[in-house]
Amino acid sequence: MNKEWSEKNREMQSLIGKEASFREGINVLVNLRDDLFSQISSIVNTYPAEAFYQMPFSGAEGYHSKTLAYSMWHVFRIEDIVAHTLIAQDEQVLFTDGWLERTKSPIFTTGNELKGTEIAHFSEQLDMKAVYEYCRAVMDSTNAILQKLEYRDLKRKYTDADKERLISSRCVSADEDAFWLIDYWCGKDLKGLLQMPFSRHWIMHIEAMCRIKNKLCQNARKGVDPVAYCGLSCNHCFLKDWCGGCRTLYNTCSYATCSPDGICPNTACCRQKGMDGCWECGDLKDCQKGFYANEDVNAIKALALFIRRYGKKQLAAVLDRLHQQYDFRKIQEVLGKDLEQGLTILERNR
Repeated sequence: MNKEWSEKNREMQSLIGKEASFREGINVLVNLRDDLFSQISSIVNTYPAEAFYQMPFSGAEGYHSKTLAYSMWHVFRIEDIVAHTLIAQDEQVLFTDGWLERTKSPIFTTGNELKGTEIAHFSEQLDMKAVYEYCRAVMDSTNAILQKLEYRDLKRKYTDADKERLISSRCVSADEDAFWLIDYWCGKDLKGLLQMPFSRHWIMHIEAMCRIKNKLCQNARKGVDPVAYCGLSCNHCFLKDWCGGCRTLYNTCSYATCSPDGICPNTACCRQKGMDGCWECGDLKDCQKGFYANEDVNAIKALALFIRRYGKKQLAAVLDRLHQQYDFRKIQEVLGKDLEQGLTILERNR
């Protein structure tokens, strides 16, 4: 389990267990949920549509055997059902504002009953932008419920009437792989629900989503030139585990994520000119596009100039040597801000 998330989860559990620190514990829980949801936002905002119905770990044991789309649907359907039908005893978010129609989901259950290719087929039918907005709406509505809770509510137990209400909602499939959820939820007090559907359940599935997206990127990068159009080497980048690079559809490079259609200016320019990279351009030295517009990353332009003089294989060898000598995440930490100085350091390590 992610160490930072795990520590926040433990802190939350400790704080809500005492009346004096209960409110602080709720705030830690909401903060943890914000951190976790930011992971979902990053995936939704940077990954192509096809990523959400791929199953790179199909047949494996564990949450990572599902899809990105299924994981999101499953986590937030469970939360929607527990938060509203069980705890608040009001209408689920899915059945307000046309969410079921907008998400284009063929089901309104938790999805536990789906198996194998059924999961991929279900995922492909979803409108992921709408699903993402639905997830956010569920999170916001649950956070509002959390903020209204009092310490005395933690010992609240659930009854046969609560079970019947869940059953009659038909939001949990009668399939044996799903129906057990009703007894599971109603066997907990409110404190137990805070510790699972609203926190730990998120952590387990979002960690699985991270494994899925990393594997998708690794698959996308196979056989693809690891040198970006601007000169950065994907094999030497701190984002390499979950970025496919600008030569694939799985590009999460910083300039790409804030550029139209997820394509940075350097990439767009090279493609338009039919160039393999910026090093082939006669305007490179004075270029101010994309990465080159920021004087703090002149090191990136130094990489492109080095490739022009010595080639990509020489650059890879130099970067290998620099990683052996220095502990750094970004190459500009070693090459500095001055273009000529950066180029000199690269050449010195040939």
